[in-house]
Amino acid sequence: MIALLTGKIAHKAPDYIILDVNGVGYRVQIPFSTYYALPAEGGVVSLQIHTSVKEDAINLYGFRTQQEKELFQLLIGVSGVGPKLANGILSNSEPSELADSLLRGDLARLSAIPGIGKKTAERLVLELKEKVKKLGLTQPSSQDAAPAAAKQEIREDVLSALINLGYKESVVQKALGDVRITEDATVESILKQALKVLMK
Repeated sequence: MIALLTGKIAHKAPDYIILDVNGVGYRVQIPFSTYYALPAEGGVVSLQIHTSVKEDAINLYGFRTQQEKELFQLLIGVSGVGPKLANGILSNSEPSELADSLLRGDLARLSAIPGIGKKTAERLVLELKEKVKKLGLTQPSSQDAAPAAAKQEIREDVLSALINLGYKESVVQKALGDVRITEDATVESILKQALKVLMK
């Protein structure tokens, strides 16, 4: 079972990367929290890996920190939460923010995440409140912004990423209408702004 991969980023998208490890390309699904911290394509990175094995597929989920991976593994240990939903939860909330929501029992915040209803939110708090205390999560450090891309490309990347995350296109389009894409904007910064609008 793969637990760690170190290689060069051959391709980078908000929801996955292709990691070139000695000539072998691994498709690794990632949450936005990891995406924000990655270097540009061509950069070398080490990712903590969770290997999800199903009858018809083997999926790799990658994380920049051991804490992110442990939080992901806690999430998939909850009934009704699979790897895809757990990845979506981490994409909608920084690890420290998610831990804070679980500790405070913030059902409204958790229920606002696509794929999570009130019952699932209650289950997450009930089962994970004590466990997240042991992770010792701290506030995330500021991340380096990726080089600015064309406004339309940024908009399309953000739209695609949020639709893949479970939001309806019409809802995302409306949210993006409330976000101003400046000349120095990045996919990361617009994703964060769009998510803030969607989570209101």
